Amino acid sequence: MFSLFIKCSLGALAVLIIALLSKSKVFYIAGLVPLFPTFALIAHIIVIQEQGALALRKTALFGLWSLIPYMLYLLTVYLLAMKTSAWVCLGVATLNWILAAAILIYLWQIYQ
Repeated sequence: MFSLFIKCSLGALAVLIIALLSKSKVFYIAGLVPLFPTFALIAHIIVIQEQGALALRKTALFGLWSLIPYMLYLLTVYLLAMKTSAWVCLGVATLNWILAAAILIYLWQIYQ
């Protein structure tokens, strides 16, 4: 139970840091905080404890490939931010991420 509390606290801390940075002069750094491997660390600890080093290695490789949907999300936000409302921009970007992630998962299952 304590382990779960620590994991939740790390996530809450990341959200707090993002909120504080977004109100500061260096608001753009708020975009870097989600890339800190808070959740990856949690996932990697759980994977290595449950599945071992080989599974951790595969998880890391999949994590590298998962940068593609994230890149597509950011590219969509960049291209639509000045052309559409914030909700449309973020909605389309999120849908692009979901589609790219679904394709990635599908292809990963076929070729692994």
